Amino acid sequence: MENKQKERLTKCPLCKSGLFLNHIEVTDYAVSKETFILCKCTQCQLVFTNPRPSEDAIQPYYDFPEYYSHGNENKSLTSFLYSQVRKIAIKNKYKLVDSLNSSHSILDIGCGTGDFLSYLQKQGWQVQGIEPNKKARHQAQEKLGIKVSKSIDKLEEDGKFGVITLFHVLEHIHSLKKGLKYIIKSLLSNGYILIAVPNHESQDAKNYGAYWAGWDVPRHLYHFNDASIEYLAQKYDLQLVDKKPMVFDSYYVSLLSEKYQNPKSSIVSTYMKSIMQGYKSNQAAGKSGIYSSNLYILQKK
Repeated sequence: MENKQKERLTKCPLCKSGLFLNHIEVTDYAVSKETFILCKCTQCQLVFTNPRPSEDAIQPYYDFPEYYSHGNENKSLTSFLYSQVRKIAIKNKYKLVDSLNSSHSILDIGCGTGDFLSYLQKQGWQVQGIEPNKKARHQAQEKLGIKVSKSIDKLEEDGKFGVITLFHVLEHIHSLKKGLKYIIKSLLSNGYILIAVPNHESQDAKNYGAYWAGWDVPRHLYHFNDASIEYLAQKYDLQLVDKKPMVFDSYYVSLLSEKYQNPKSSIVSTYMKSIMQGYKSNQAAGKSGIYSSNLYILQKK
């Protein structure tokens, strides 16, 4: 990449401990082909990229055609399948948030092109979105007919929500402590926070190792497991209500991982291997509970 601006962390971004060790080296196969070091905190078990691109320098790492959440175009088979799965996922997400008995107000952080919020809006929900990507943000604004904020600190001060969702977003937030404080401040007293994150302890992660697409360096700054999420809940006075699997993710992440590991394989071979690996990962998780991605439901105490 042209911009080499990096920041080195001396403390864990979650628990502020200085006790962390190098965990794994991973290459950014999607964009820059640079290699990044991931460290693991010995106190809260958070894995984090260190050193990492600064907030000002990271945007070029997002500029690649297969970053599907920022677009509505179906230019490849993978992006077409992604969009079909997204439609199913939106209905499942709606069922979940509707079951929480909260006020029908929601803030979706990292709302992409606004499809999920649009679905909720049609069900009578009061919706608000945050989306850093300019193109996706403008598409969401047109779809929803409301202003979509660029970042959480641009929200109105008096805005309060019954549900705040971060679907594969928390791992992208540079100022983790500041961001979480803003999020909790924007939550109603009995509100819920939904956090979906990839799981580096899953069977597909172990199978692909450094080729595992869930690392997604340097865009993914952090990697959580149950222990680090429980630490987060305790630190920010939240109660971990439930944990749910995201079973589609194992197939999608296995597909990208296969492409990274075996770039010269035929498309048929790549799809067959990734379907088998995704299935194996979910089968293993059925016994262990360690899925490729998990959705954590937290409530304000």
